[in-house]
Amino acid sequence: MKVEETKIPGVFVFTPERYGDARGFFAETWNRRQLAEAGVDIDFVQDNHSVSATAGTLRGLHMQTPPFAQDKLVRCGRGRLFDVAVDIRADSPTFRQWVGVELSAENGKQTFVPRGFLHGVLTLEPDTEVIYKVSDYFALECSRAVRFDDPDLAIEWPLSEPPILSKKDATAPYLSELDNPFRFMGTN
Repeated sequence: MKVEETKIPGVFVFTPERYGDARGFFAETWNRRQLAEAGVDIDFVQDNHSVSATAGTLRGLHMQTPPFAQDKLVRCGRGRLFDVAVDIRADSPTFRQWVGVELSAENGKQTFVPRGFLHGVLTLEPDTEVIYKVSDYFALECSRAVRFDDPDLAIEWPLSEPPILSKKDATAPYLSELDNPFRFMGTN
């Protein structure tokens, strides 16, 4: 598995090796030992799978607060997407900085998004599938969203027209309006 560090410590891009022939390919999309060697030793407890019928669908920016904060390992099962992680840990040297990575079924890349980060996905093709592992169970009472277009974050989404949003995402607050429980602890 190829491991790439991003400009924000703790956010990684993993690209599993693919073994292909005339039938297609095989890849290990998650290998606990290999990820642990890269510094990601997580007990994932749930797999999530979403499909967006239309290109330009934006899901996010989302997170869960403690005690149900989540680490995520995100990949694209079909289509293409722009995956974003935003550091919201107060006092972090990378506070409000973001990383964006194109994930596709073709490139096989995966993004590791640690707890303390907002996460968002913009689909770049119709019928795009997002598949991701999380380190804690979904808890509605801990679910939060922040506006995708928050000017304090200045995310450069590859949009040619306004995105398709859920009501929750369209009415989400700005980060400055959120009661942010995440603090930088000096390590990632």
